[in-house]
Amino acid sequence: MDVALMSMALSQVQLQEQASLSVMKIAMNQAEGSALFLNKLMGEDNVQALQHATQPHLGGNIDIKG
Repeated sequence: MDVALMSMALSQVQLQEQASLSVMKIAMNQAEGSALFLNKLMGEDNVQALQHATQPHLGGNIDIKG
């Protein structure tokens, strides 16, 4: 086999692996950002505000008559 041809092929494979890893790291960072956003969005305060918005009549009055 030709040594120069093998060297070029190896270099191309290494470049493809580096590009693939870079794309995977970008995707992982975006997924992490999305997960953090969802966790923040689904925090306790937001859930209570959403529940109150969908059923505003609940919890507004207290019946203290026995």
